[in-house]
Amino acid sequence: MSVSLKEIADQGQFDAFENPGPLTHGLPAMAYTDADFFQLEQEKLFPDSWMCVAYAHDLPKTGDVSPVEVAGRPILLVRNADGDIGAFQNVCRHRCMKLVDAPKNVGKLLKCPYHAWSYDLLGKLRSAPHFGGIDNQTPENFNFDDHGLVPVPCGTWGHWVFVNLNGNAGALSDHVAPLANRLNGVDLSDLKLVGVLDFGEVDTNWKFLMENFIEPYHVPVVHSSTTDQPLADHYVVNDGTCLGSAVDIDRAEGVEGRAGSLNVSSRYLTLFPNFVLGRYFPDQLGVHVNLPVASGKTRQYRAIYKTDGVEPCEQEGQALKKLWWDVHKEDHEMCERLQQGRASAVAAEGGVLSPCWEISVRRFQELVFNAVQ
Repeated sequence: MSVSLKEIADQGQFDAFENPGPLTHGLPAMAYTDADFFQLEQEKLFPDSWMCVAYAHDLPKTGDVSPVEVAGRPILLVRNADGDIGAFQNVCRHRCMKLVDAPKNVGKLLKCPYHAWSYDLLGKLRSAPHFGGIDNQTPENFNFDDHGLVPVPCGTWGHWVFVNLNGNAGALSDHVAPLANRLNGVDLSDLKLVGVLDFGEVDTNWKFLMENFIEPYHVPVVHSSTTDQPLADHYVVNDGTCLGSAVDIDRAEGVEGRAGSLNVSSRYLTLFPNFVLGRYFPDQLGVHVNLPVASGKTRQYRAIYKTDGVEPCEQEGQALKKLWWDVHKEDHEMCERLQQGRASAVAAEGGVLSPCWEISVRRFQELVFNAVQ
């Protein structure tokens, strides 16, 4: 049953958030723990947004398909004969069975495992065996053109696949523009994939992973062993729906950071709601896919790329994978403990946000709050 924010937050949980006083407060605990609040996000926030759901390089060949779940709904990504990736509701039009339950290559046709209805890679129904009786596919009033797969608005930017369930999010090019404008000097068509890290399900709300990436305040504390980026060199990025931070490191000539740590100028950028991109000078880029699963679970991947057009050697690739695995695990521990902390009554008013370092976190939370109204 659909609920409204007023119905699930009628005890003043958002009072501190809406009227923060001298210090701004974060979202209340229930925004991270309550199943009804997550359902509101499923119904109002995710369908209205361009959600990043996959990497285009996971579907390299014609006929490659991959099932994903967006806002609790089964979606199917398909690489067609034109080389484009399209998206459809992942259900057969006959009895609404989920068509594909694992990534694979289907050749030229998608075939339902229940009654063998088949669709081409553009979603057109091509076969409905015996639907009208033996050797009769077209009973009276049945038209193949009316029973193709239902498309979902889908687009690719760089190597990243986005879908917008309800088609109301505007052009994908407009959505990515605030972040794209900050990538001067990066040719997205010439990225070289180093590898993808699959972190499985992290025991935290999707918003904590986003907020953690957006703010730099935690970096010198949480990542003291894996990064060498002083907080004083950071600044906040708060540009509408492009939120995050950046750090410019100007080391004296001949002076380097610690070996094996991240010690370069960087850009930590997100697009609301779930796209994450990190640029690390001079030649590295990372992109997260954060897929909300439940109020306390998020599935996360990270792809690592080189931006200089040069294939990384095996040693460099392994070193980068280890660095980013370690950094993410440090972040996961913090985000899972943030989730656990929301069980305390102290978290009812959301804590307080730094007026210097967490301005963009506050903006992110306002976008969430406005989206679920």
